[in-house]
Amino acid sequence: MYLSANRPYRPQRSGQRGFTLVESLVALVILSVGLLGVAKLVLGAVHADDSAYMRGQATQLAYELLDQMRANRPGAIANDYQGGGAGLNNNCATVACTPQQLAQLDLYNFNIMLHQALPNTASTTYNVVMGVDAFNDVTATITVSWDDSLAASAFGDAAQKTVTLESIL
Repeated sequence: MYLSANRPYRPQRSGQRGFTLVESLVALVILSVGLLGVAKLVLGAVHADDSAYMRGQATQLAYELLDQMRANRPGAIANDYQGGGAGLNNNCATVACTPQQLAQLDLYNFNIMLHQALPNTASTTYNVVMGVDAFNDVTATITVSWDDSLAASAFGDAAQKTVTLESIL
């Protein structure tokens, strides 16, 4: 059946075919919102990973200082590690040192490693407290604090993080 001599008759279809421009734009907006959500999750994971790395570094350094205290037990028992000072760079490599001088060198090296491993060196501190427990064993408590404001802004918790290690020498 022909309506004109040049064009054949095509019956109209009841369904639509293809996408309109508005549908494509709506799908693009929904996809963009979803991708922004994924980006926020990835950013949070990066902040959490960085915070966990710093906590691991602080813990490892505290264990290292504790091992040095065990190696220099006379200096530790004499409270030469007490406090959170910078220590002294004694030349114990070529000259024999007293336990007190060795403790000061250990604290000096610990302070350098601590400020290299953790950010914002102005707020990175440590403290060593010596004590005796109920069984008359000498104990050491090492507390390391640092500023973790990036993770704090991402998760809304305190910016100052602290790791405390307590052990019997």
